[in-house]
Amino acid sequence: MLKNNGAGQKLTHKEYRSAVKDLEKQLAELQRKIIETELPVLIVFEGWSASGKGACISRILYPLDPRYFSVYTLSKIPEDVAMRPFLWNYWIKTPSKGRISIFDKSWHRLILPEQQEIRRLSHDEKKNFYYDTESFESQLTEDGTLIIKFFLHVSKSEQKKRFDALTSDSDTKWRVNKNDMLQNKNYDDSLKHFENMLKKSNFKFSGWNIINSDDINYAAAEIYKIIIDRIKTAISKKTAGTPIKEAPAVLKNNTAQPRLGSVDLNAGITKSEYETQLRHYQKKLAHTGYKLYVKRRPVIIVYEGWDSAGKGGNIRRLTQELDPRGYEVTPIAAPTREELSHHYLWRFWRAVPKNGHTAIFDRSWYGRVLVERVEGFCTEEQWRRAYKEINDMEAHLYNHGAVIFKFWLHIDKDEQLSRFRSREADPSKQYKMTDEDWRNREKWDEYEKAVNDMLEFTSTEYAPWTVVESCDKRYARIKTLKIVSDTLEEKLK
Repeated sequence: MLKNNGAGQKLTHKEYRSAVKDLEKQLAELQRKIIETELPVLIVFEGWSASGKGACISRILYPLDPRYFSVYTLSKIPEDVAMRPFLWNYWIKTPSKGRISIFDKSWHRLILPEQQEIRRLSHDEKKNFYYDTESFESQLTEDGTLIIKFFLHVSKSEQKKRFDALTSDSDTKWRVNKNDMLQNKNYDDSLKHFENMLKKSNFKFSGWNIINSDDINYAAAEIYKIIIDRIKTAISKKTAGTPIKEAPAVLKNNTAQPRLGSVDLNAGITKSEYETQLRHYQKKLAHTGYKLYVKRRPVIIVYEGWDSAGKGGNIRRLTQELDPRGYEVTPIAAPTREELSHHYLWRFWRAVPKNGHTAIFDRSWYGRVLVERVEGFCTEEQWRRAYKEINDMEAHLYNHGAVIFKFWLHIDKDEQLSRFRSREADPSKQYKMTDEDWRNREKWDEYEKAVNDMLEFTSTEYAPWTVVESCDKRYARIKTLKIVSDTLEEKLK
């Protein structure tokens, strides 16, 4: 891919100014249309060291309103970032509707050998790298984000010339490090690695634009043209209206789960057995929590279930003996205005735990295939697409080393009605009841079908669902505690 397209092409400063004068006006006007049409735009700059990424970014930003774009320099990877799945740092920086995000360096370079000293990927992360990155870019584009990717190509001689110029000046020599010099020295090997990376990540919905940047003026002018053309096309499609897409087929998984109607809800436990086992598993889990921190294993625990199924009480017993510095409970309510302006998974990616920590979700990303599906907050095409999106996200977390638990707390309609009435009669619990709880109850059958589909399509070997019989709250608490503590003990052996 890295042919010398544009090699030898040059523009004097005067020629450049003449060439981009109208382009700058067009881009400024397009930014206003981006805001009006709520189009999220992600522009990615990759390339050789000293290929002019920073200079080209500065050029295209010149006519733009700085209130509506963000620039992220992603060469350095802080410890806090390295302790999470490699896509986390990019997911949380994706643009909201009507904004432009510009990445100086991207997720693609993490697979390059020279980056392994900076960000070491696990075996499974390397193995699944291109699948994960394709899924990431596909999810964003399917949701309406325009992704424009540039790779700035520079010749070996020009790169060496720029390094010499930088190192000869005491004010700029810090910009050239040992790895930069090695890249130039081993230029042919680096070329092969770049070629391989570009070929494998040249996706049909977000392909690479190769720009020869031996001359920065020429490169910047070409980048202007491509950005303008891509934004015009995206806005034209958006304003023309989105055609109704056929709902995608859903692939079944190989970890069969029982249908809710077949679950025996008569399971129970005596009070004395409960108290004995509660102390045992809470102590066991607390001891395991310290081992998790030492071994830097992240844990993700998802709670879903019927209204009044006992999620809150279950979570309290699970965390009662844990060090509060090592876990965080994230209650999920209706999305805020900011959250609605992003991809629906964005707000959950922000809560992904660091290595050695535990994230507990009281409701989760499964709202997409439950409440959003049943209440019509998303289209059929969107919630059907979500099964694969969720499976891919959880696979990425697993490949990083996360241990994932997913619990559906199950009760029947009679038990729910009894708990609703009990809450209404208790002044200390009346705040838990809302009109929405009663409305959801009226759609029990629709929700049950959605839950059965969720269990069937998203229970995987790496992130299986567990249906927890919860008519007896004590039994449900012990079951989840036992599964979490026993599984973590086994994982840490």
